[in-house]
Amino acid sequence: MELLKNKVALITGGSKGIGYGIAQSLINMGVHVAVTSRTEASAVNAANILTSGIESDVKAIGIEADVRDFESQQKAVATVLSQFGQLDIVIANAGLGHYGNIEDISIQQWQETIDTNLTGAFYTIKASLEALKKSQGYYITISSLAGTNFFANGSAYNASKFGLTGFTQAVMLDLRKYGIKVSTIMPGSVSTYFNGNIPNPEDAWKIQIEDIGELVVDVLKMNPRTLPSKIEVRPSTPPGN
Repeated sequence: MELLKNKVALITGGSKGIGYGIAQSLINMGVHVAVTSRTEASAVNAANILTSGIESDVKAIGIEADVRDFESQQKAVATVLSQFGQLDIVIANAGLGHYGNIEDISIQQWQETIDTNLTGAFYTIKASLEALKKSQGYYITISSLAGTNFFANGSAYNASKFGLTGFTQAVMLDLRKYGIKVSTIMPGSVSTYFNGNIPNPEDAWKIQIEDIGELVVDVLKMNPRTLPSKIEVRPSTPPGN
């Protein structure tokens, strides 16, 4: 815990799902956390829940921000620096999925998927780069196994996640010279509210959000000489087995 205590993390799309699970795990390690959401109420509510019942002085704040808007990301980073004076960890987690045959995917769905899942991660690192240079921090993107495995009806989502995987690996090479570490985590099936899913007991076979949170902590605690740059994670047992 001491290794990460009093570090500061910004998590996009951190009000629920994987982002929230990561925030929980970081809070438990003494990391101050800023979670973003497209609505202020969701972000603030998540931040309040994250620190409720915690006896330590660790803090969480909620920020309204949209990863599709670069100025919005700049403002989010400025808020973090104003509140905490530093930024050590950035988790580009915000994402969405539109699925359908290429004949049926609309222009709007395509653009929304690419703008959120790929361009959003670009905006996030561009907005936070100078702060991460100063702290020699860590930038982690949440990609997907869909970033290397294509499937029918996945043209928009596959394109965004293939792009995110490649983008993160290139950024890793760009930023090592500054002492900034960059990793991408590529989960398979996770029990979340993603794309309208409602978690239920039948999802017990899936990866849980706290599992991804624990994985992020493990990555951050890795010996500084070692960089796990691309991590695939999948359920150990598929459904029906």
